[in-house]
Amino acid sequence: MSILKKLMVSAALAASMFATAAVAEPVKIGLVVKSLGNGFFDAANKGAQEAAAELGETEVIYTGPTAATAEGQIEIVNSLIAQNVNAIAISANDPDALVPALKKAMDRGITVISWDSGVAAEGRQMHLNPSDTNLIGETIIKLAADHLPEGGDVAILSASSTATNQNAWIEAAKKVLPEKFPKINLVATVYGDDDSVKSTNEAKGLIASHPNLKAIIAPTTVGVVAAAQVVTDQGLIGKVNVTGLALPSEFKQFIDNGASQAVALWNPIDLGYSAVYLAHGLATKKTEAKPGAKLSIGRVGEVTLDDTNSGLPPAPFRHDGLETDRTWTWRPKSPESARRGLSPRRCCRCRASARASRGCGPSMTSAWRYIRGR
Repeated sequence: MSILKKLMVSAALAASMFATAAVAEPVKIGLVVKSLGNGFFDAANKGAQEAAAELGETEVIYTGPTAATAEGQIEIVNSLIAQNVNAIAISANDPDALVPALKKAMDRGITVISWDSGVAAEGRQMHLNPSDTNLIGETIIKLAADHLPEGGDVAILSASSTATNQNAWIEAAKKVLPEKFPKINLVATVYGDDDSVKSTNEAKGLIASHPNLKAIIAPTTVGVVAAAQVVTDQGLIGKVNVTGLALPSEFKQFIDNGASQAVALWNPIDLGYSAVYLAHGLATKKTEAKPGAKLSIGRVGEVTLDDTNSGLPPAPFRHDGLETDRTWTWRPKSPESARRGLSPRRCCRCRASARASRGCGPSMTSAWRYIRGR
């Protein structure tokens, strides 16, 4: 073989090896959460890793600040830009403060989406809501009102005062009070910053300041656990009901001991899965975020974007279900169900009851599987 041919073969092999390496380079997605050490986001990360494994050649960098602050998230976004990630999927602590850093990321060619708690439209390409805002707002009030037939004083223990999703849910809750829950009196809204110590102190403060308080509504998985623990420790079970949004795995003890009558939550595992699936599709140019677009989210289904490039997952929001973090919602067994070893479950589409031992009938199969998990 001539020297020229040898050089040509060597060059071809080198080019082939380079191309193979380029193809094998994983798609890097930064999954930025409000704060680390939060069970809700740990569950979301589980779904995110499942999406990465399903998509293949995808690396999810699960990260967030130690405290739920915009400043902490800005530092992390800048770090991800320096790491040259392909996409950032963020649950924001502030809708506006993060925009400059996220715009910088997009200027560098990085795909940016928000999920769970959104950022302003100019700071992302799309937003994935966990569920319908008005439905969440009404549900958190209804969870308390269902156990207050004569009405009474209730208070809200939220996360941070700048959290986009929390503020939207609270406003939606306030709007339905006069018409649908006129006997419910909202006496205060306080903020625990998704910090267990601060949330505990805020819950204690509510109880001390409002002696006639009948319920604490915490639309945050950190706050609801803190409040239930306070009610338990102060011997107020049966006097103050704690409700809101909770992870069953973290909250079961408070349902069992009576500190709470019912809680609700969407599926955080599928939410994290959906966020990564959407970010991957946009980063690899397989999909495009624009009003009216229908984007695939794998096993979860698809999402249709509205005029603001925001969308909802296809699954419903309910307030009864099973006792795992894959459930849509959860509440305890009735005495009769407990005696028979059954749970009071309902299909999220037709609302028909189903036995724990046999699940749904043929018309309910798809929805029932979603509630039960996989």
